[in-house]
Amino acid sequence: MFRFAVRRVLLAVLTLFAVSVATFSLFYLGPADPASTMCGQRVCDPATHERIVEALGMNQPVVGQYADYVRGVFVGRQIGSGDTAIDCPAPCLGVSFRTREPVTDILKRTYPVTLSIVSGALVVYLLIGVSLGMLSAIKRGSFLDRISVGFSLTFASMQIYFLGLLLTFFLVWQTGLLPRPQYISPLESVGGWISGMLLPWITLGLINSAVYARLSRAQMLETLSEDYIRTARAKGLPIRRVYMRHAFRAAVTPLVTIAGLDLGTQLGGVVITESTFTLQGTGRAAVQAIFQQNLPIIMATVLVAAVLIIAMNVIVDMLYAVIDPRVRLG
Repeated sequence: MFRFAVRRVLLAVLTLFAVSVATFSLFYLGPADPASTMCGQRVCDPATHERIVEALGMNQPVVGQYADYVRGVFVGRQIGSGDTAIDCPAPCLGVSFRTREPVTDILKRTYPVTLSIVSGALVVYLLIGVSLGMLSAIKRGSFLDRISVGFSLTFASMQIYFLGLLLTFFLVWQTGLLPRPQYISPLESVGGWISGMLLPWITLGLINSAVYARLSRAQMLETLSEDYIRTARAKGLPIRRVYMRHAFRAAVTPLVTIAGLDLGTQLGGVVITESTFTLQGTGRAAVQAIFQQNLPIIMATVLVAAVLIIAMNVIVDMLYAVIDPRVRLG
């Protein structure tokens, strides 16, 4: 296990290095001109443009610029010079061209919103989707199975913005059963945080639970047809023990892989959910940065998403040995 963890961590570091080089290259070697974007093309005279180029260090070799960027991540750096200099403490991921605010401050403000949406929705779609799919496989051909299939087809065919607006109309504006979606820090009010996030959790959870219900049903059906399951039944083991100790543990392993990848991707930003409920999360901030050509924010969100996806892959691989005793990590 230790050797496997070391190998995966080293591979993760190399992958992150490749991602950082790629994003940095797009930033400084791409067609966009960061100096013009920061200056404002309508009011940017050549002298001002040249000062910004010098302040950003773009007159240095690309390797030196990348070294400054990496050094800023670990020890911080100063962006610009003179009266326009901006102190960017570690981990420094750059400064917004529009607001001259460190990108890490923007992430600190927006990321709790994304984390709140994703964590609550994860509980909803794993609890509903996996439970419904497993029960549907055990009761194959029953009324519950038909309900599960219909549930999966219905919500899998919906889009988040449609279901979100529909639930908002009926549950908020028509009946008042739920409050208007908003983010309140759980440090301020746990009840306010739950009530404000409840509608995004339900919407994203129902959409994803349809997929997990179908996947868990198919995986459970395949597992129940294995020889060792039939052998366990022939030995006279209690049916609940056969399902929970043998079938469920084997069937859930592929679901852990998918859940880990989904979680890593969603933690990078759930753009549609945040936009539907007007929540200023990381994904929505990244989309706004794309339209504004605010390249430091784009770079930071790409790197953060890469870190989360790679980390979740490592965690999922290690969980295999815990969930399924047949798996051994060398």
